[in-house]
Amino acid sequence: MKWEVAVREADEVGESPFWHPTERRLYWVDVAGKCVRRWDPAGGASERWALPQEPGCIAPAKSGGLVLGLRDGIYRARSWGGALVPIVRFQHAETTRFNDGKADPAGRFWAGTYYEPKDARKADLYAFDCRPDNGNGGKPLVQLKAHNATSANGLAWSPDARTVYWADTAQHVIHAWDFEPHASVMRRHRVFRQFPPKPAGWKPGQGGYGGRPDGAAVDAEGFYWCAMFEGGRLLRLAPSGEIAAEIEAPVRCPTMPCFGGPDGRTLYLTTARHGRPADELRALPESGCVFAARVEVPGLPANFFID
Repeated sequence: MKWEVAVREADEVGESPFWHPTERRLYWVDVAGKCVRRWDPAGGASERWALPQEPGCIAPAKSGGLVLGLRDGIYRARSWGGALVPIVRFQHAETTRFNDGKADPAGRFWAGTYYEPKDARKADLYAFDCRPDNGNGGKPLVQLKAHNATSANGLAWSPDARTVYWADTAQHVIHAWDFEPHASVMRRHRVFRQFPPKPAGWKPGQGGYGGRPDGAAVDAEGFYWCAMFEGGRLLRLAPSGEIAAEIEAPVRCPTMPCFGGPDGRTLYLTTARHGRPADELRALPESGCVFAARVEVPGLPANFFID
């Protein structure tokens, strides 16, 4: 796979990329940089929207604009750079913030939390249903979907929407459940893939560590593409959880892939440079950039939030 730098203006921690099919732009966030970004590959224009808090995730809204998971809750913006209107605010501790999230195939927005000390399993996964026909008059319905995690990541659905995936990065594990999309019910939990922990005393640049599962996307054949943070690689996992392909990443810390372009066959990859050792950044100066590569199998399009 041949990687090219798509967006050279580096992020501290790039995350949550999605391809907007009508705008034909790539959107993503810089978590540590506290901004939303978007890029037009046709004209090359790159834009930055500064935010008051760390954005963990974003998704396009069917009626326009974005839904955003910020540190203290879920917000709605009707336009680029527009007013941030809270949907739900959370009173969680200052050491907890919203992280990875997406809209599901039915139009609900899901977002998981991140427990920053990473010394206890205090992270959760929530679904926010704001659809007009949600049975609550369109007022937000909040459901706790999963818990007992440390750092929520890797949220994705299978092509038939019958399987939902969720990763706990700190625990080096990807979970899976059977999913009923109409009722939003998760059943039959199982471990989709467990990875070896980071070896004691391991330092960046050393061998013997393949990284931990971060953000993910699913292709049209139902294979789960996972960025392995600190592992310098992406994995394409079969629906059975077996490794079907291992792709070398262009930097040490890939964060999340997504599929885009007019045919869905451009794989975009966000990356991180925040807190990385100086020698790593000297050796890999494009850390934090957004990369792109062409793939044979197209990916699933982004789901839209409905309100």
